[in-house]
Amino acid sequence: MTSRGLIRRRRNQTTVRCGRGALSEIVAGMLKSIAIVLTLLGSGVQAQHAGPLDWRPCPNDKAGMECADLRVPVNWQRTGSREITLKLGRLKATGASEGSVLVAYGGPGGPGIALTQSQAGGWWTKLRERMDIVTWDTRGYGEQFGGLSTGLPCTWTRIPMPEFPDDDADFGRLSDTNRGYAEACRNKDPEFFANMSSADNARDMEAIRKALGGAGLNFYGASYAGFYGQDYARLFPGQVRTMVLDGTWNHSTSDWLGELEEMARSNEEALGRFFDWCAAGKCRDVPAKWRRLIAGAERTPIPAKRAGIAYDGRDLRSFAVSAAKEGVRAWPELARDIRGAAGGDASGFVPERGVRYPDQATGVTECLDWPRPAGRAELTSAIARLRKVAPNAGTADTMVTGTLGCVGWPVQVTNPPAPLPKGLPPMLGAGAWGESDAVRRVLKQVPGSATVRQEGPGHTLYGFNTCARDHINRYFTDRVLPPAETEC
Repeated sequence: MTSRGLIRRRRNQTTVRCGRGALSEIVAGMLKSIAIVLTLLGSGVQAQHAGPLDWRPCPNDKAGMECADLRVPVNWQRTGSREITLKLGRLKATGASEGSVLVAYGGPGGPGIALTQSQAGGWWTKLRERMDIVTWDTRGYGEQFGGLSTGLPCTWTRIPMPEFPDDDADFGRLSDTNRGYAEACRNKDPEFFANMSSADNARDMEAIRKALGGAGLNFYGASYAGFYGQDYARLFPGQVRTMVLDGTWNHSTSDWLGELEEMARSNEEALGRFFDWCAAGKCRDVPAKWRRLIAGAERTPIPAKRAGIAYDGRDLRSFAVSAAKEGVRAWPELARDIRGAAGGDASGFVPERGVRYPDQATGVTECLDWPRPAGRAELTSAIARLRKVAPNAGTADTMVTGTLGCVGWPVQVTNPPAPLPKGLPPMLGAGAWGESDAVRRVLKQVPGSATVRQEGPGHTLYGFNTCARDHINRYFTDRVLPPAETEC
C-alpha cells in the first residue's frame, strides 16, 4: 500500500483510484431559509452558515450538477479560527428524493466534484432514483488536485521512498530531510497545514450534514476516504444513519503494531497467490528464484541496465507486491521480470513513466493520521516483526514504509488510530483481496455489520462490481444489509 490512495504509482502507469467516499441524508424540502450553526462536538467552535445553501450550476458543468459554498473554520478546535470555503456538489435525485448520500473518493485530495461529474451517468444512476448524491472537494487540496475548495498553497510532489536508516545518524538525516520537505509547505500557512487530518475532514462532513438540513448521515467512503468515515463514526456516532467503507484500511485499532503485521500478511498472501499460480503452471522455478533474488539484492542491489540504476530487496518487493495484487493478468510479466532480475538485469521492473523507484507523495494528511517511529530502535523492531510474518513481502506497501516520509515532521500526529465507540448502527464494508479483510477488522467492532468481498484483484467495488453496488444501494435506501459474509 502506498501512502496515497487516490493517485497510485503502478509499475507501468499512474492510475486514478476512484473510490480510492461519503454520505449525508436530507428530507426533501428541509432546506429552508434558516441559520444553521455548525458546532464541533465538545469544542465550542462554531461556523455560522446563514440560510439555505445557494445551489447553482457548477463551473464548466456538463452533468447537471449543482454547486454551493460552505464556510468552515480552518481549525475546528480553536475559537475564532479564520474560515475557509468548501465547495459542495449535488446531483439531484431523478425521482422523488428520500435524502442524500455524501460521497468521498479518498486520495487524500480526490476531487469529489470532478469525479462525481465524470460518473454521473454511470455509477450513481440507480441510487439517484431515490437519493441525492452530494460530494465536496476536501480542504486544502485545491487547484493542483482539480479541487474547488480553499487550497493549501503548496506544491505536492512524489519522491522515492527513503531508505531505512542504518544507524542513529542516518535516522537524524532522514528526519532533517523530511522536515525540509514539510517546512516548504508549512511555512505558507502553518495553521492550515496542521489541520489537514482525516478527523478535520470528518468535522467538515458534520458541517455539511447540518447545512443539508440535519438528517442522519449517509456516507460512502472509498479508499482513503474510509478513514474520514471511521473518524466521523468516532466523533459523531449518534449522527450516522448508514455508512459504507469501500476498499479502505483499518484506522480503528488500539493495536497499531498488530495492524502493521496484518498489512504485511495481506501482502504475503498476494505473493502467495502468485507463487501458487506459478507452481501450477509454467513458472515453477520462480518462487525459489524470488527468494534467492531478494537475499542477494539485500547485499548487492540488482542493476536495471536499461535505466542505469539498481534495485535493492525492498525496491523489488514493493514492485512485486503491487504486481501480484493485480491478479493473473499481471502475473506472466511478473514471472518474466523476476527471471530477468535473477539473471542479473532488473530492467523489467522499471516503470515506463514517472519516478523509477517505489515512491510516495508529500504526506500532509497522512503524517497527521498515522503513527510514526520515534527513533531508529522502534523502526528496526517494527521491520523485524514484519519480515518475520511476511518473509517474501517484508515491509513493502505497509505503513512501516509509508510513514518513513513522516519521520521528523514538524507537526505531531493529531489523529491516531483508535477503536470505534459502542452504539453505532450496523455498517457495510466492501473490498477485494486484502481490502475486504481490513474492512472486516474495522466492522467487527460494530454488531450487525456486513462485508461484501470480491474474491479477486481490484481497489474498491462500487464502481466496478454490480453485485456489490446493488447491495450498497439497497443499504442506503432501505437500510437492508446482505448476509454478514457476502461474496460478489
